[in-house]
Amino acid sequence: MKTDLTDTTASKINKALVKARRAIGTPAVGMVLTLVIVTDEENAYDALKAAGDASREHPSRTLVVIKRVSRSPRDRTQSRLDAEVRVGADAGTGETVVLRLHGEVVDHAQSVVLPLLLPDAPVVVWWPVNAPLDPANDPLGALAQRRVTDTYACEQPVKELAARADAYTPGDTDLSWTRITPWRSMLAAALDQVACQVQGVEVEGEEFNPSCELLAMWLADRLDVPVRRTRSAGPGLTAVRMDTDCGPIVLDRADGSLATLAIQGQPKRAVALKRRDTAELIAEELRRLDPDDTYASALRYGVERLKQENGGDAPAKGERNSGEREAVPAPVESVAKGPAAEATAEAPVKKAAK
Repeated sequence: MKTDLTDTTASKINKALVKARRAIGTPAVGMVLTLVIVTDEENAYDALKAAGDASREHPSRTLVVIKRVSRSPRDRTQSRLDAEVRVGADAGTGETVVLRLHGEVVDHAQSVVLPLLLPDAPVVVWWPVNAPLDPANDPLGALAQRRVTDTYACEQPVKELAARADAYTPGDTDLSWTRITPWRSMLAAALDQVACQVQGVEVEGEEFNPSCELLAMWLADRLDVPVRRTRSAGPGLTAVRMDTDCGPIVLDRADGSLATLAIQGQPKRAVALKRRDTAELIAEELRRLDPDDTYASALRYGVERLKQENGGDAPAKGERNSGEREAVPAPVESVAKGPAAEATAEAPVKKAAK
C-alpha cells in the first residue's frame, strides 16, 4: 500500500502510517529498529532496494531522506516536505517512508526525522554516498547508535579512510570493512590449523579499493608483522599470502567468487568467497549495534601512513614501477626469517593467535 503526501508534516506522516497499518490489518508495530538512509535521487532506488531485502532479516522502519536541490533563490527560501508512505508488500517486512526535502528544511532534516523514529528502538543511519567527514557530529548521525558509511563510494578512498580515523566515534562503521568479513574469518581459521610463526604478509587487490587497505591494516595490527600491498586488476581483493616458518599460506581468489586456500603440507581447498551485494552487507551491519573495536583498531593503525603516502591516490610518474608498495610499517626489533624478509622491512616475529 502506498500513500503520497505533498507539502506535509511529520504529524500527518505518522497518521498516514497508522491508517495504512489498519487498512492492511496489522495495527501493531513489529519492527526492531529504525534505519535512516540519507541519499540523493540518483542512488535512492538502489539503497531502498537493498534496505528492503535486508528487512526480511531485520524488520524495520526505513526513512529515506532525499535532499532536493532548489534551482532558484526564491525556491531555496520556501520549505516543503513531500512524503511517500509504503506499508505491506511495497515495504518488505517493515514500513518505508520516503522523505523529499525542499528549501530551508534541507538544513534541518533531523527535525523531520526525529518524530518518525520508532520509540525505544535502536537507530541506524546509513549514507550510501556523500557521507559527512564526521558522522557522529552530523545532526542525523547524532540520533543514531550506529552510523554506516562506504568509503568505496568516494573519489579518493584512502584519503577518506584517513579522515574516518581522525573522526572515529564508537558506533561508526564502513561497508568497506564489512566486505572483508569472510576474508578475515577464513584467514583466522587457516592460522588456527597450524602452529607456525607468521613472518610477513602480502595483500593483493585493486589499487583504489579501501577494503584492501583495511585488510592490510587489520593483519598488521593483529599479527605485528610487515604487510605489503600489491596491485592487481581485481575484482576487489584477489589474494592474501602469509609467509610462516612452516611454509606459505595462500588464499587466492582470481574470479571474485571462488577462492583456493593452500596451506603447506595440506591439499588445496576450494572456498566459496563471492563478492556480496549491498543488501547482504547492510543485513550484516544490522546484526550488531555495539561499537566495533576491531574496526577502530585497524583503522587507526594505518592512518599516519595513509596521510603521508597520499597527497592523491595515484602514483607519481615513473614511481612504483614494480607494482608494489609497502602498505603498513612495522617496528624494527629483530630480523624476520623466510621469504618475507627479502621484500619487506625487518620486523619482529610474533606467533599467530590461535
